Amino acid sequence: MGNAPGRAGTARPRIVRAAGVIPWRRAGDGRLEVALVHRPGYDDWSWPKGKLEPGEDWATAAARETLEETGLRVRLGPPLPTAEYPLPKGNGRAVVKQVRYWAGTVLGGAGELEHEIDEVRWLPLAEARDLLSYPRDREQLAAVAGAELTLRLETWPLLIVRHAHAVGRGSWSGSDPDRPLSKVGARRATRLVPLLRAYAPTRVLTSPSVRCADTVAPYGRDDGVKVADKAGLSEEGYAEKPARALRHLQRLLERGEAAALCSHRPLLPELLEPLSRHTVRRLEADTLTRLAEVGMDKGEVLACTMIGTGRDATVLAVTRHRPPA
Repeated sequence: MGNAPGRAGTARPRIVRAAGVIPWRRAGDGRLEVALVHRPGYDDWSWPKGKLEPGEDWATAAARETLEETGLRVRLGPPLPTAEYPLPKGNGRAVVKQVRYWAGTVLGGAGELEHEIDEVRWLPLAEARDLLSYPRDREQLAAVAGAELTLRLETWPLLIVRHAHAVGRGSWSGSDPDRPLSKVGARRATRLVPLLRAYAPTRVLTSPSVRCADTVAPYGRDDGVKVADKAGLSEEGYAEKPARALRHLQRLLERGEAAALCSHRPLLPELLEPLSRHTVRRLEADTLTRLAEVGMDKGEVLACTMIGTGRDATVLAVTRHRPPA
């Protein structure tokens, strides 16, 4: 059917999707530093970034490209402004590159650099601004500086996961808690591993139902993270004692550590509605409230960027990671 026209006589530009990270750390004196990369092929200094692979999630690509280009493992933090800029036309059609960015806490790593990168340099913010080759890259740096000034750079992720696609109830003769993932669901569980790794949860809670446990089990196994079964996150446990799901959420808020929680559609209001009351902006509150009403996709990950703990826990941003259509 082709592309719908933008204005009369023009075609919509082709979008090249890419993702990147502004890695940050504290120097010995506590001063904030960020990492830039040098590409000898272009002789420029910019942020680590790269194109999405087919079917890849933005967040997955951001963390993967950062590891490949800098040797650094990062945990994604606050989303940063998206960059859009034109590329040379392909076959006469306009091409626009869209790059989504996150700030990234460095967790470790010091591997070999990708062949396109010959140097990684850590610099204070003012020096980084002067070294950047492209004015457009200073928008992300300004956002990092703003987050630092408002004490919103050091965050922790809270991931709400709805289990992946399961074998239908009508096709399953066993008990409902034993109902397994379908082939589609199993593939999604495998693809969730690098997505969850981008946020690096160190605590993972799940309903003991097979379809939930098997959604997050590959991440736990591959990254050596214990996955804890919680009856209060199951449909049966919720029917028996509805308040237990909220208690699990409250404990995660009290801990304030990177965490993921996997459960079922009927429990989403018990998790998302309370989170909506921990927001500071209408956008995040509306997103959480709407998803509590209409539900998340099967296999979707809802990444809440958090600061603070307990009653002071605050949702700064909400990012949906939906499975491919």
